[in-house]
Parts: sequence; C-alpha cells; structure tokens
Amino acid sequence: MRTAAAALTVLSLVGAAALAGCSGGGSESGVSRSAPDASRSASPSPSPTPDWNPRPASIAAVGDSITRGFDACSVLADCPEVSWATGTDDAVRSLAIRLLGPSKAADRSWNHAVSGSRMVQLPEQMALAAKERPELVTVMTGANDACRDSVRLMTPVADFRASFEASMRQLRAGAPKAQVYVSSVPDLKRLWSTGRVNELGKKIWDLGICQSMLADADDLGPAAVARRDAVQERVVAYNEVLRDVCAKDRYCRYDGGAVYDFRFTGAQLSPWDWFHPSRDGQARLAEIAYRNITAAEPSA
Repeated sequence: MRTAAAALTVLSLVGAAALAGCSGGGSESGVSRSAPDASRSASPSPSPTPDWNPRPASIAAVGDSITRGFDACSVLADCPEVSWATGTDDAVRSLAIRLLGPSKAADRSWNHAVSGSRMVQLPEQMALAAKERPELVTVMTGANDACRDSVRLMTPVADFRASFEASMRQLRAGAPKAQVYVSSVPDLKRLWSTGRVNELGKKIWDLGICQSMLADADDLGPAAVARRDAVQERVVAYNEVLRDVCAKDRYCRYDGGAVYDFRFTGAQLSPWDWFHPSRDGQARLAEIAYRNITAAEPSA
C-alpha cells in the first residue's frame, strides 16, 4: 500500500470520485442503540476511577493510523490535523480542542501515533508520551493486530496482553500519575459490511487493506464467513484485554466498548479507502472520547 506503484494504482481507480481536501459531510452521531452479542463481552470494568480529573490540561496521543488521520484528507497519507485526539481542524473539534481550547491545544498536545503500528510498538510510543509529562494519554490501537494478510498472522491474544501491560509499565516509569483513556478496537466486521456496497472501495481493498477481514468482500461462502468471524472474535478478545489491563490501573479509563459499538456510515468512512474514518468519522470519535473523559464515572 505504501509503494509508489500502489499509490498510482489507487489514483487511477479513484479518478473522478476523488475529493479535493478532507472528506466532509454531516451524519448521525452517537453510539448505536444496541451492539452485537459479541460486543457485550467488551463491556467496561465496574471499577471506579476515584482520582479521575475530567479536565486534564495536556494530552499525548498514541496508537495507529486512525489517530494519525490516515486517508482522511488525501490518498495514502497521514492527516494529523484532523486527528480525533490532537487535531486542529475546526470541523473535527478534536479532543484537545474540546478540553484545552484552540490556543492551548497547540502547545499542550502531542501526537506520537504511527500509522501501521501494532500493539507490540505501543511501549515505544508510551515512552515518548511519558517524556511530555501529559495529564492525559489517549490510546487507540489494536486494529492492525487483527488486520493482517491472513487470520493465521493475527497477533495472539496473550502477546497482545503482554505488550499492553508492558506499555502501561513504560508509561508509569516516566509519568506515574498520568491519566490514560483507552479506546476500544473498532468493529471491523461492521466496517466491512458498510464499505462493501461501494464498488470502487472494494477494488481498493483488493490492493491489500486488512485482508483478514476485507479480502473477497462479496464472498459469502462458509470459508469466508468463518474467516471474518475469526477476526471478529479476535477483536472482541482484544477489547477484553484492554478493559482488564486498564481496570488494574487507578488512573486508567476504558471507553466501555463505545468505539466498537459505534455504527460508522458511508459518510464517516474515507473516500480513499472506505475503511479508515473520514473527517466526519474523526469528529464522531472525538465526541465519544470527550463524553467518556468528562463523565463523572466510566461508561456503563
């Protein structure tokens, strides 16, 4: 996906469908009324966060391409200005803008996320975040652990847990009292279901995006269904890990499966790959995070 040849192929596919600048368009907001049965296991820990400050004065973000705004503004490119966590775009109104205001957000927020990264890379990002001495660290990662070329290559749950625990230890070594807000991994199967109605999007998926879930998007045979179900089960297991590890830290708050439960629409997916969040999708993620961080208690 990151080679020049792939970029040229995508550009030729997009053609007149390409949009200038960031994708926009309003759409519905909020969390869906009900989640699939699988998402129920990603419910939040009942453990309270008694020392939680709903108005942190500085923010560091870690994670993957979603937090970098990948494919939200142009093809195969990061667009951190529309990041849900630390972006500056007025239409998105990132978490940093909502909590700190435009003037302070520029100096008091940092984005250490890396597109394509998996949980095993999170400890390094956490070490960088700790150096900023932030009052809040946002975490959104795990999709790339499930989005592999095959189901066999997905990160084992035990390894995912070990890396997240190591990440928390790395942060605590440099920032022992920094608050941590952990977003759940998105529902990749729902993204497949939403994006597969777009013929151009499916051609772009065939170039190599999340093949464990998106390969042969129109194949509804038993093998393809079993493959997608296996990815779905792994995402649910990852979210259980995020919830459990976070519950052991008094300064950590899990989103209660809010991102997993959110029903992205076509307007909230990138027009470049019909998988990553668009600018409107980034705004919805910012809303979810702000609502959970400023709440008196964790989401139920």
